[in-house]
Amino acid sequence: MKRSTDRLPALAMLIVGIACFAKLYPALGGTPLTTARLEVFGVAGVLSVLAGLLFLAGLLPAVARHDPAAPLFGRDAEIAPAGRPRLRRVALALPLLALIVILADQFGPWRAQEPGGEPAKEVAPEPAQPAPRSPEPEVSAKPATPEASVEPAAPAPTRQEAAKPAPPAEPVAAPVQPALTGASPAESAPPQPAQPAQPVQPTEQTALAPATPPQTVAPPPPALPAQPTAPEGHRNAVVWLAVSADGHEIMSASTDRMIKLWDIDGKRLIRDLGEQKDMARSALFMPDGKTALTAGDDGEIVLRQLSDGTVLHVFSSGTNGGVRQLKISPDGTRAVSGHDTGSVVVWDLGKGTVLHVLPGHDWSVSSVAISPDGTRALTGSIDGELKLWDIVAGKQLRSWHGHDRGAYGAVFLADGHHAVTGSGDYTIKLWDLDTFKEIRRFDGHSGTVYALALSADGKRLGYVSLDGTARIWNMDTGAEIAEFDPGTGPMYSVAFAADGTLLTGGIDRTIRDWPAAGGDGTVLFAGAPE
Repeated sequence: MKRSTDRLPALAMLIVGIACFAKLYPALGGTPLTTARLEVFGVAGVLSVLAGLLFLAGLLPAVARHDPAAPLFGRDAEIAPAGRPRLRRVALALPLLALIVILADQFGPWRAQEPGGEPAKEVAPEPAQPAPRSPEPEVSAKPATPEASVEPAAPAPTRQEAAKPAPPAEPVAAPVQPALTGASPAESAPPQPAQPAQPVQPTEQTALAPATPPQTVAPPPPALPAQPTAPEGHRNAVVWLAVSADGHEIMSASTDRMIKLWDIDGKRLIRDLGEQKDMARSALFMPDGKTALTAGDDGEIVLRQLSDGTVLHVFSSGTNGGVRQLKISPDGTRAVSGHDTGSVVVWDLGKGTVLHVLPGHDWSVSSVAISPDGTRALTGSIDGELKLWDIVAGKQLRSWHGHDRGAYGAVFLADGHHAVTGSGDYTIKLWDLDTFKEIRRFDGHSGTVYALALSADGKRLGYVSLDGTARIWNMDTGAEIAEFDPGTGPMYSVAFAADGTLLTGGIDRTIRDWPAAGGDGTVLFAGAPE
């Protein structure tokens, strides 16, 4: 029957239409199915449309019309051919021709020469490029840190530590390339393989560039005088200093992870108290005078015995991350730690348990202070936000944006109603904690103010900066008493000795002693040889 044969061109055109749609679909925003050229399928589509038009023009009449002279029953009963038989043949040929075009485009020998086609020859792959090592990873979902890094550089991680994820990035100023979690700074990307030079074919209109004039190179700066060294000294930057209650001992922490105990009077190393698993950040004398509390980027707060460094207890921060700052209440019953995740944790030192976890900061905590009565804490973060906490009840009392950049260093005054904070905006501010108003500002630095210390009588404020200087200010008048500049680079730690002199530590690995009224300092404890 002709009715059956008429289905063949319809089926052919359906197949061609689907094939063309599969190729035109990517042009409409879909996912490409192959890499064939769209113009080929445009041709196939045109052929299919022509086939369809011919089918409508020449075949439908054959189905719709019946010859009245033809018998309806019997052997001779059949549909009389009508319409345009030649167009029927064209309609059958065009879809087949369209399919041939598609198959030839997909599998023809010329596919190798097409720009988007598969190569005819197997090409050797380029040598794999080693992936560049990332600096501290932020393993955090937070955006980039709001300010340049100001942390001292840390030693390269061990093989076991290389597998550990790094905490969120945090604020170091030149010339230091600091790390935030003990990970080494990012290495430069490996050199790429040399590319073959492409010949230049200048035309007559191309003007040759003039020869580049020789660059004037500034002479190198004069070499700094050689610094004294001692084999027992720190091998890297000194980032923390604390003086014992009797004033005879100093405890120091360094990016070399070591905690050291020094005899001030005898100017000697008493012992290495121990080593943190990552960069050491804090080392504090407990009020009992027999133990010390140390912490670092490994997230562990360790209670150590001063007599021999024996570890008595380890407080683990868990998911709160590395400990950036640590302070102990005057009675020794509580400690407050600030973490790189922004959490503030209150510890019960007597029971060895956590009292409160206060997830208040959006950025890494960079400063912690505890009030003289041990009931409140002041914390600052690297975005300049300050928060006042009730550490007994475990609640936030106030939050305000105290600095334009990170708040580094914080101390309470003896009255408990005032506090001082330093910052990456190069300022130091005195705050009234009853009204949360700024009372006084100390200016003059050209780098981040990184650490603060109050004298025993509370009348002098000492601090150090990444601009490489240390200063002493009069708290009552706001006048500068002394400025010290050893010319050895950024300073990270500061403390007042019992005799009122200022102690500092920095990138040069040494611990220096400066006269209270100003003048030249002396190297109290030298760093290890490089």
